Amino acid sequence: MANYLVIGGGSGFGKAIAKDLLSNHNVWATYHTTQLDFTPTHMQRLNVLDEELTMELPQVLDGLVYAVGNIPLGGFHRSSPEDFLKDYSLQVLGAIKVLQRALPALKRSENPSVVLFSSVAGKKGYGFHSVVSTHKAALEGLVRSLAAEFAPRIRFNCIAPGLSETPLASRLLDSPEKKEKMAQRNPMKRIGSSKDASSLCRFLLSEEASWITGQCIALDGGESTLGI
Repeated sequence: MANYLVIGGGSGFGKAIAKDLLSNHNVWATYHTTQLDFTPTHMQRLNVLDEELTMELPQVLDGLVYAVGNIPLGGFHRSSPEDFLKDYSLQVLGAIKVLQRALPALKRSENPSVVLFSSVAGKKGYGFHSVVSTHKAALEGLVRSLAAEFAPRIRFNCIAPGLSETPLASRLLDSPEKKEKMAQRNPMKRIGSSKDASSLCRFLLSEEASWITGQCIALDGGESTLGI
């Protein structure tokens, strides 16, 4: 059985991924504010904004998923430098600190894989998304750089979801009318789901994806590429 670390396993994509992996693997899952309502192999509370991270890890780590996120929407003129810095600390610096802490255990695996989460907003321009877009684009750059630096030993990829039905997006999808309106804007005429993300993530972590690295895969129903 492989050992996987899922950061942000308390809700949304992270929770779905942790539960999916748990059916066949050992899962170390972290949470911050939302207590886990399932039983992974090992659980611990973690705030990635802490200056120094204290994490218990297995000796050998076969995969790492960083599924910590936020959707701070707002006009650029109302977004302070502190707003940008706060989200950067969560999205980018948090991932960096976790990766540096987990790197020795990843290096002991025969086929280690890392999956981070970007967003359709890191690929396509949306108004009122300047904070999100800035840091998701930075995260994609980090993935490509690390994939080059650690090839062929460790694979790094990221997933860029479109609007999906998760707690983070609840205020955008809090009525049947809103859900239908958002679904109709998508080429596939539906909203994404946590299952979509967990299925793709499970594949990227597996040996079946052993020739895939340095990629940011759009999981958005074609929204970022199709002019429909």
